[in-house]
Amino acid sequence: MRIIHSIPHKSILINIFIMNDKYVLKFEAGLMEQIFKFDVKQYPSLEMFVKAIDEPFINKVRERFNDMYLQLSAAMTSN
Repeated sequence: MRIIHSIPHKSILINIFIMNDKYVLKFEAGLMEQIFKFDVKQYPSLEMFVKAIDEPFINKVRERFNDMYLQLSAAMTSN
């Protein structure tokens, strides 16, 4: 698996990998990560794929990271 593109963002690391005819979209924030896989055939070019990762998509990822952070924090303080 190799990185083929990075999407700049102020608070999340966003990288696109390619593996087995799939774009692997990886978001990282602190100790957490989210990974999405897309069939390369759905997007004729990397540029089209990058355009699909728009602000509403990223905002949903950020919301999910917030929920994950709350769950992680609760788990870490429950001991």
